Amino acid sequence: MRILGIDPGYGITGFGVIEAERGRSVLLQCGAITTPAGMDFSARLEIIYEDMRQLLEATKPDAVAIEELFFGQNVTTGIGVAQARGVVLLAIRQAGLEVTSYKPMQVKQAVVGYGNATKHQVQDMTKRLLGLSAMPKPDDAADAIAIALCHARSSTSLLANAQRQIDN
Repeated sequence: MRILGIDPGYGITGFGVIEAERGRSVLLQCGAITTPAGMDFSARLEIIYEDMRQLLEATKPDAVAIEELFFGQNVTTGIGVAQARGVVLLAIRQAGLEVTSYKPMQVKQAVVGYGNATKHQVQDMTKRLLGLSAMPKPDDAADAIAIALCHARSSTSLLANAQRQIDN
């Protein structure tokens, strides 16, 4: 299964594409969609949307996983990230793909086995699971890879398979 993981943002939207099969995952591609600071915000959203459409077309994922928003101290930044996440979701929907959202704690739990893991622990385990010599940069791409790994582990779990059988 080819999985596209997305870490949404309006300055940097990280992405990671993995191929997951029988408990093994391989990193195929990763990177970031970036927009210049100071640019009109609606123009930044347009860049994110268009680049996401092109990414979806180029990578042809079977599944897409995206991080849910966590509003910390800065609600203003959170609103901008929410808008960027919205255009990403629109591009995914228009591509005819379903998307699964994961909370940061779920990603940490799936990748590290501990929901309160540090960012460094998540990156280290991601690197180990994929057999990488170094963690990809920027951090947003690394986070997106972890989100894709979370989906690979969650979507193939016995519980997830049982739920799909109930839904069908």
